[in-house]
Amino acid sequence: MMQGDPMVRFVDVPTMRRWVCETGIEPIVAGLADAIEADFRRWPEFDKCARIASHSATGVIELMPASDGRTYGFKFVNGHPGNPARGLQTVTAFGVLADVDTGYPVLWSEMTILTALRTAATSAMAARALARPDSTTMALIGTGSQAEFQALAFRAVLGIHTLRIWDIDPAAMDTFERNITPLGFTVHRAANAVDACAGADIVTTCTADKTNATVLTDAMVRPGMHLNAIGGDCPGKTELDVAILRRADVFVEFPEQTRVEGEIQQLPPDHPVTELWRVLRGDAGGRTSAAQITVFDSVGFAIEDFSALCYLDRSLRPGQALEVDLIADPDDPKDLFALVAAGASTTSRVG
Repeated sequence: MMQGDPMVRFVDVPTMRRWVCETGIEPIVAGLADAIEADFRRWPEFDKCARIASHSATGVIELMPASDGRTYGFKFVNGHPGNPARGLQTVTAFGVLADVDTGYPVLWSEMTILTALRTAATSAMAARALARPDSTTMALIGTGSQAEFQALAFRAVLGIHTLRIWDIDPAAMDTFERNITPLGFTVHRAANAVDACAGADIVTTCTADKTNATVLTDAMVRPGMHLNAIGGDCPGKTELDVAILRRADVFVEFPEQTRVEGEIQQLPPDHPVTELWRVLRGDAGGRTSAAQITVFDSVGFAIEDFSALCYLDRSLRPGQALEVDLIADPDDPKDLFALVAAGASTTSRVG
């Protein structure tokens, strides 16, 4: 990052698309998984808080800040499950990195695509630590906008090539199969969620409805499974049968946020969970047996967005991003008025 330069690098959607297409999704999610894990390993260095959420009847708008004392980052993100019926995305986002020393922003980026990449990378990073090493098959319960990214991340990081899919919307499964089958995956289109989970080593749940639902029942979960629960991400929205949580070992990002928004909002506030960063640092145990059931109760945390923005910033080639004049920069830093003084002339007044 260029400290003290008033021009801000800007990654708009066309630039993001070019970066992803030129670099490749699997190399990006593999790199992001390593970058996020590296930042989780230095978790105590970060100034962090639960995201700041503004809920409405139709969705949520959130701010997600984090800083390591040198760089500050935040993401603005929404989640509106009814948006697709209006031709709009359920989730959109943008993010900013700033230099802590000056307070100046240095990178401004779209994060709708980047969030999909970092969510998939975080899922795969957690599964690398928690799933059985011999896992070969993943069930996807919910084949919406995140599904293809999850599939590619799990192949890039864990070598998963076989997928079992289920969605209540047949068109969503049609889209997923059309997008993913040409990429070399073996896809079984299940008749229901029970069928999808049969024979799966890893189960990813990701549905959009803002409700307390039972997408995965206790009877579907066999010993040794790793559950990647990424759909429950706000108060009143869950996907797992609470009985699963009671018999599994549950791993979370930031407990203060997950207990409000995640699957464990169904449990008493003193129910034990393990913070994933402690596992990655070797301070706590992860998977301890082949029969153990592990749950990554992922709601998305600001450090993951920080990692993704920093990874993007490092990966961009010189000149690849646009530059925008976002910061007012008068010749005399104590004379901001000089930039708009012409607007105070008598000839510019109305009336």
